[in-house]
Amino acid sequence: MIQQLAESRNIELQKAANEPVEHQLEIIAKIKKLQFARFDTLLGQANYGPTWVSNPGIARLVTEEILALAELRVVVLAYCLMPNHVHLVVQLPDEADFSASRMMQRLKGRTALAANKLLHCQGQQFWQHESYDHVVRHGKEEERVIAYVLNNPVKAGLVSDWTEWPYSYSCASGIM
Repeated sequence: MIQQLAESRNIELQKAANEPVEHQLEIIAKIKKLQFARFDTLLGQANYGPTWVSNPGIARLVTEEILALAELRVVVLAYCLMPNHVHLVVQLPDEADFSASRMMQRLKGRTALAANKLLHCQGQQFWQHESYDHVVRHGKEEERVIAYVLNNPVKAGLVSDWTEWPYSYSCASGIM
């Protein structure tokens, strides 16, 4: 199913390349937003893929690695660990040589190695290769994105209020 979503996105992006240049960025942004919604809906049902993150030991090590991003001067604004995926909202350092891609490689690599040890299945793919990210530029949008992330377990029917979910965090007070 993930492969089909990726193929569908690629076809839509190829079509966008045929649009007038002045409209391409807007069309591509809409395609990415729609793709994210499709993918998140699929994952939110938790019927797709392994649910390793629901293991308290795995959740703990993922949480520790998320918090260790502070070593890279990354500020964690919010996260939500779902049974089969993770949502993360961060403020990246304002440094020319900082790479969000390398940050994700570090996070995924360290957690995959430790999780596979815990699960006794070394060398097995733990995370999907692809991740979905987008830049949040405005305060109101940041609030909306954090509320969306925190509300994931409610939307999935796992809890009735986000504060009941043990694998959520927000540095902001008064969220939702």
